[in-house]
Amino acid sequence: MVFSSIPFLFFFLPLCMILYYAVPFSLKNGILLFFSLIFYAWGEPVYILLMIFATLVDYGNGLLMERFGNTKAKRRIFLCCSIVVNLSVLGFFKYADFAIHTINGIFGTAIEPLKLGLPVGISFFTFQTMSYIIDLYRGEVKTEHNYFTYLTYVSMFPQLVAGPIVRFADIQERLHQRRHTLEAFETGLLRFMQGLFKKVLLANQLGALWKDIQVVEVSQLSVGAAWIGAAAYTLQLYLDFSAYSDMAIGMGQMLGFRFNENFHYPLSSVSVTDFWRRWHISLSTWFRDYIYIPLGGNRVSVVKHLRNMFVVWFLTGLWHGASWNFVLWGLYYGVLLALEKYVWGKGLAKIPKVFQHLYAILIVVFGFVIFYFDNTTNLFTYLSAMFGGAGNPLLDVDCLWYLGNYGVILLIACVLSFPVYPWLAKKVSQAGERVANVTSLVGMLCYGVLFVIVTACLVSDTYNPFLYFRF
Repeated sequence: MVFSSIPFLFFFLPLCMILYYAVPFSLKNGILLFFSLIFYAWGEPVYILLMIFATLVDYGNGLLMERFGNTKAKRRIFLCCSIVVNLSVLGFFKYADFAIHTINGIFGTAIEPLKLGLPVGISFFTFQTMSYIIDLYRGEVKTEHNYFTYLTYVSMFPQLVAGPIVRFADIQERLHQRRHTLEAFETGLLRFMQGLFKKVLLANQLGALWKDIQVVEVSQLSVGAAWIGAAAYTLQLYLDFSAYSDMAIGMGQMLGFRFNENFHYPLSSVSVTDFWRRWHISLSTWFRDYIYIPLGGNRVSVVKHLRNMFVVWFLTGLWHGASWNFVLWGLYYGVLLALEKYVWGKGLAKIPKVFQHLYAILIVVFGFVIFYFDNTTNLFTYLSAMFGGAGNPLLDVDCLWYLGNYGVILLIACVLSFPVYPWLAKKVSQAGERVANVTSLVGMLCYGVLFVIVTACLVSDTYNPFLYFRF
């Protein structure tokens, strides 16, 4: 089940909210847990057992750490038990076939792949369970004594499948006591709708453009068409993933929780460093707090700092998928961040902002081409087409057709990738109460019209999962 589907929008979510608000607070977590398990079981019920196993491991080790961990050495035993189990489960389901293919390629063996299905959201909920046990070891959270409360935290359907990665420390108090207000519900509902519009009306249309370009033989692509395709995929990935985060954060507010922001207009960045402060914030801060800083961060020698960056970005790439292109993508950013830190970062900061932004966006678009192609031959063929390496023409009729059919969508997507909406909201708030009221009324009418359009699109559309479901 996906958020942008008729069953979710018209049956699952309304029924969940009605029952959630109908029961006293003591039963709200139970209702949320019940619907979360149904949500996860919708596509693959057998993997509920895997999630329950993972939560039992961390919950149990947390209790043991509290009961017997009177020294740091003993606490470390329970911490290591949890981490080993979590990473083993993640590694087995996500990376077993990757390892087999790599071994076969290096040694010429013929080991049969396991062909295991990847449990949806395993990368996200594994990092959530690990954050609990690590923070418990550090003394940054209290031990959770109610297993079902802990399971509610891990399985919470708004953020279960594709984040943001919510740490137990961020919502521990709200799991036991939280306020529900009409204002928070309305704010959350509007945020959810914004994400829904971004997903269906923009991300899906950009995905259609990217598919149109993919069916063309790469050798027949013009340079312009190849760059349009790369830009379309970049915008699709950003709008698709940020739409999911918007919808998750919005539903969290409707349920009385506050999830941290996961995106802050990353395509408006002026450097690679700036981009990674804005893109998938919950993942980058997870690696910073649990890998980078424990390794020494930047408070070490240059050589060790480069090592720390290499480790973090190798793992960041590998986290995204069991394929070498993801590792290459991670190392690509690791190298660029190191170069910004030690070579051209100071010089970059002195040039006009427009050139800083152009530099950053070219690197990001180029990087997402690496991110997309899991076949090395296809990757380098497409990159060659982007730079006319195979004699590709600069422009052609197809390129003009793509602009004619998708130009408006591309323009709107580009505009909304910059902080235009917050700027407009600030201007409206400064214009006075009367203007704010009129704007609010017009906005509500626009939301209603857009929702009707989205519903029509979903009725006639096929299955449209979020891109990050496969990571």
